[in-house]
Amino acid sequence: MPDLSQIVKAYDVRGVVPDQWDETLAELFGAAFVRVTQASAIVVGHDMRPSSPGLAAAFGRGAARLGADVTEIGLCSTDQLYFASGSLDLPGAMFTASHNPAQYNGIKMCRAGAAPVGQDTGLADIRDLVTEWAENGPPPASATEGTVTRRDVLADYATHLRELVDLTATRPLKVVVDAGNGMGGHTVPTVFEGLPLELDALYFELDGTFPNHEANPLDPANIVDLQRRVRETGADIGLAFDGDADRCFVVDERGEPVSPSAITALVAARELAKHGGGTVIHNCITSWSVPEVVKEAGGTAVRTRVGHSFIKQEMATTGAIFGGEHSAHYYFRDFWNADTGMLAALHVLAALGGQQGPLSGLVAEYDRYAGSGEINSTVADQAASMAAVEAAYASRQGLELDHLDGLTVTGPDWWFNLRPSNTEPLLRLNVEARDEETMGRVRDEVLTVVRA
Repeated sequence: MPDLSQIVKAYDVRGVVPDQWDETLAELFGAAFVRVTQASAIVVGHDMRPSSPGLAAAFGRGAARLGADVTEIGLCSTDQLYFASGSLDLPGAMFTASHNPAQYNGIKMCRAGAAPVGQDTGLADIRDLVTEWAENGPPPASATEGTVTRRDVLADYATHLRELVDLTATRPLKVVVDAGNGMGGHTVPTVFEGLPLELDALYFELDGTFPNHEANPLDPANIVDLQRRVRETGADIGLAFDGDADRCFVVDERGEPVSPSAITALVAARELAKHGGGTVIHNCITSWSVPEVVKEAGGTAVRTRVGHSFIKQEMATTGAIFGGEHSAHYYFRDFWNADTGMLAALHVLAALGGQQGPLSGLVAEYDRYAGSGEINSTVADQAASMAAVEAAYASRQGLELDHLDGLTVTGPDWWFNLRPSNTEPLLRLNVEARDEETMGRVRDEVLTVVRA
């Protein structure tokens, strides 16, 4: 029997194919998805991994068997699937393992309007049904099986994004894009078509074996080729997308990475200007610059836990216009509160092309502090190490401690957040300070206790 506890995560399904799951299970997931969402129609898409078409088709068969009409949109990015779910008002399923290695695959599911499906919003119920049916046999078919039809939404997706950000009047820009053999190679040419952008395409061939580098731009090793190409060609900007192209990372004209917090602040300022104010969500490890810029732009900043389910929940609760995370996930009210790296990229391109200076100068006003980046430490006992760090700072004067997500300690000119990984024996540390020297001192202080 398959151990679904190993592949059904907090927000999605993710595992090795065929060792941990296969098309037989995918068909049961399709049936369970329809049963839990009570959907009469759904939309299904998939990325370029070798196992994706078969898994997506099996999911569709399971859904149709229980009476739901299935719209297959074929190859797509995750945010393209969210677009389909939002614009067609249908529950959706995206087959992708994002930036994981080639042998992995997974399912990201949402309700109509791209509302997320996680452990507390249906995923646990789906897991339980699949477990039951895997043991006792599939549920009986509906009296009337659903239809399966194909539909291409790529052009509509591109049109929607270009309507949200106007680039027609910007100066011409030379843009290097590294798609990492992922779905950015599918979406970027259509989205950029007709815009004043000279596109230099790196690794646009769709290849789920990732022959050039992992499709995970969060790892600095995977943006080296992009940085080199930007420097060699004198490009204005470089963009890197992850495997399913829902995250976008930016490098400036010098090939230097731009902090996702700086991108969050820049896009927040533009969205606030567009909407005449509003609420912006940021998680507890984004830079101090984000709430500062939001306040300066006349908006209200709301701080949340790390993770897209918390961001999306807070956006729905507050009616926020935008949300950003350190991991380069960017969420827009104009995009059904879903995350889309492509829309964030268009905002950055519009801001850069709307003035004459280089990107490094443009983002400098949004990148105000010295940050450590996320530092992982393997520990034997997460709780004991967390307690030791808290004890080391609890008695000091002038510090503020909170437990919104792990432990955050804030001093007059620095802060750090330490939080446990949900899936590995790791503690994740982020430190920020007003200068590099202070940041380094606080970072080393905390790591000494963590790694004792």
